[in-house]
Amino acid sequence: MESCFVAQSRVQWHDLGSLQPPPPGFKRFSCLSLPRSWNYRLLKLKEMFNSKFGSIPKFYVRAPGRVNIIGEHIDYCGYSVLPMAVEQDVLIAVEPVKTYALQLANTNPLYPDFSTSANNIQIDKTKPLWHNYFLCGLKGIQEHFGLSNLTGMNCLVDGNIPPSSGLSSSSALVCCAGLVTLTVLGRNLSKAKLIEFSPLRATDVKLPSGAVFVIANSCVEMNKAATSHFNIRVMECRLAAKLLAKYKSLQWDKVLRLEEVQAKLGISLEEMLLVTEDALHPEPYNPEEICRCLGISLEELRTQILSPNTQDVLIFKLYQRAKHVYSEAARVLQFKKICEEAPENMVQLLGELMNQSHMSCRDMYECSCPELDQLVDICRKFGAQGSRLTGAGWGGCTVSIVPADKLPSFLANVHKAYYQRSDGSLAPEKQSLFATKPGGGALVFLEA
Repeated sequence: MESCFVAQSRVQWHDLGSLQPPPPGFKRFSCLSLPRSWNYRLLKLKEMFNSKFGSIPKFYVRAPGRVNIIGEHIDYCGYSVLPMAVEQDVLIAVEPVKTYALQLANTNPLYPDFSTSANNIQIDKTKPLWHNYFLCGLKGIQEHFGLSNLTGMNCLVDGNIPPSSGLSSSSALVCCAGLVTLTVLGRNLSKAKLIEFSPLRATDVKLPSGAVFVIANSCVEMNKAATSHFNIRVMECRLAAKLLAKYKSLQWDKVLRLEEVQAKLGISLEEMLLVTEDALHPEPYNPEEICRCLGISLEELRTQILSPNTQDVLIFKLYQRAKHVYSEAARVLQFKKICEEAPENMVQLLGELMNQSHMSCRDMYECSCPELDQLVDICRKFGAQGSRLTGAGWGGCTVSIVPADKLPSFLANVHKAYYQRSDGSLAPEKQSLFATKPGGGALVFLEA
């Protein structure tokens, strides 16, 4: 069942002047085909690279961020989501070198330089350091091809995706690093294998032409690696799946995801919501009650089901989490259907689904925060047909669908109402409010 509905772009090869043929799987584009802003950005990055390393980059790699339009916290439960690549991205300038030295630098002074041997990649999993994301992409390609010797390289990273905002800045950096490594090695990798997970199936969805999507940063950062919220929600979904399977006399010990219960029963999402009403109660479950429902001991629960970071949790809200997942999965399918049928009130209908999604995230999944709720209300007040949190939640961004003719006034009013607070509590560098359209996929630019 796992799939995502998204307009996808192939990885492309932009030649900036060399006659060298592109690697397999890439197409050639001239620099004249690039937007003027990209040419300026590449030139600036080239100058900074020369200042840093005393040489010029041989090529550049770009990977976009993404916004999830609808379908929150249901992918790891086995259900479809609807993400869209945004125009904001990570861009890396690269120069392969003849030594084994891997040198990483960032245009943002908040992220310090890092150097190591390309043949001794060690990732410190105890700290969310920026360069670890690059190393993950590099090491993933190394392990996929079973390589022991990698060439060194100088890399300068530039990005304009707001960090810790739910727009996948870290994922973009990992993807960029993987494509950097592929290009340096002269290797090719199936695009599907880069994103396949169960496997991933992608379907194009045509979004409404009379509206735009607007991203607004709440300026509240939530680091998934440093909080227990995300881990607890994942476990609550797993426990809910097991109790639902047990209630329906399925082999519950083999069930891990809520989608598996639906698939084994062969019923609709709407029917799964009714099963949830019958099988689970709204009051939180404690570990002892879960054990009674499953017929297992506390020791078996702790050692065979709970993860190390959820073994001390005292309450689990199984009813609420299952209700969110099944209703959100249904909203994704409804969103896709509306886009395909394109009724006259398409924008209004899509907006209503986005509003319902936010209410479910806020009330049933409890992954919102006061700032996100306030920002959603402001966006709706000033013309958004629909607005919701996007990404993991507990901070980060909202995404709103706004009629195109209302965009200028919408941006001005939201900026004034949320970002220009009289208390000056929002750091200017975190303020981010922008309209976006579906962006392109990953790119490789070859330097002359």
